Amino acid sequence: MSNHRLWKPNGYAPYWEEDLETMPRERIRDLQLDLLKETVSLAFGKSPFYRKRFEEAGVSPAGLRTLEDLKRFPFIDKKALRERQEAAPPYGDMVCVPSEDLVYISASSGSTGVPTASPFTWRDFEEWQDYEARLFWSSGLRPTDIYCHSLQFTMFVGGPDVIGAMKVGALCVWAGAIPSERLLDILRKWKPTAIWTTPSYAWYLGETAQSQGVDPRRDLSVRKIFVAGEPGGSIPETRQRIEELWGANLYDYYGLSDIFGACAGMCEAKEGLHWAEDHILVEVLDQQTGKEVPDGERGELVLTSLKKRARPLIRFRTGDIVSLTTERCGCGRTHLRLHGIHGRVDDMLIISGLNVFPSDIETFVRQNQDLTGEYRLVVTEEKHLAHLTVEVEHVEGYSGAIDGLTGKVVHDIYKVLGIKPRVKVLPPNTLERATHKAKRVLDLRGQKAGV
Repeated sequence: MSNHRLWKPNGYAPYWEEDLETMPRERIRDLQLDLLKETVSLAFGKSPFYRKRFEEAGVSPAGLRTLEDLKRFPFIDKKALRERQEAAPPYGDMVCVPSEDLVYISASSGSTGVPTASPFTWRDFEEWQDYEARLFWSSGLRPTDIYCHSLQFTMFVGGPDVIGAMKVGALCVWAGAIPSERLLDILRKWKPTAIWTTPSYAWYLGETAQSQGVDPRRDLSVRKIFVAGEPGGSIPETRQRIEELWGANLYDYYGLSDIFGACAGMCEAKEGLHWAEDHILVEVLDQQTGKEVPDGERGELVLTSLKKRARPLIRFRTGDIVSLTTERCGCGRTHLRLHGIHGRVDDMLIISGLNVFPSDIETFVRQNQDLTGEYRLVVTEEKHLAHLTVEVEHVEGYSGAIDGLTGKVVHDIYKVLGIKPRVKVLPPNTLERATHKAKRVLDLRGQKAGV
């Protein structure tokens, strides 16, 4: 159940809720089974969609005796959410409560299709924000911090997560998605010690500050940066470059509007993203076989909500490619950890027969100190084969040979990924900077040459 405290009485306590965060894996699984039975029964009894879907698959709540039994239940995906919303407006027939019980609605960004609504009851909302407080606490946010929430508020599920920081007791600035000049003015005047944005924007904002003669390390007070929305926060090379730029610690978070804001996040040990296993059951499955992959291997993230009553999601295929571990973290927490989001199914490129994600390339771009860190992947088709061109920028004042730098980037990528892309090294500030989520792939396949 949600607790309603504002903050821990002891600001030095390492855990927000120690018994829950450090419980043995066996107890976590037992808790998940109890919550899963409640969720499946709710969906079967209250949602016309789920009842019909389960009956067609020959499954029911009565057959759910172990967590393994969940594997017999059918998947749903974003397409199903859109279709049901359109078939039974305004929220779809997956909803399990009357409309008067709903208190909040977020919506997806629509980046993969038509935006879909995600409704919450008051209990859903409260439990979500208590988990956000748990995440913030694990990342070192304390009542003494001043926290600047610079995420989009308009229908974006990450907007209300600022309430989780307030539960911790931090002084919170609800900045939202405002122009960089105004945000930098806030950082200078009110001296926030923590900020949340996307990795691309953290990079862009730091460079913008420098262009105005402001050194983020010396002239600003930000010492904790929370990022989400892109894979970069879990790529060591990207995280290191942003941390060096700001003189701050960076913590990667992961969430999706279909369940709630941040569902997983880094603790101070930075050994992966701790998952909310008392809220969400996680599967990582091989895309071809549908079977669970071993610890550390990549697969598609499939989620089942365990507490959300407004619209439970059962075996929801996210389209995100991840890897995870169930090993205990150095911080002592036992909930499983994501190694990060490697990419999306629809972002995956097949080059020379190999699967390549933008995040794979980012590793090499960000670790090379002769490059600015900005990059773009251009995909073309020649003689029915896909060809990849990696566009990068050299840093200001680079005096080496461009051919040599080009060759090094090609060699580094080939050594690990086994492909030899074409590489173009451009002057600094040639590539467009992202103010929120970066668009890294330009797919020109199917277009005429020169278009």
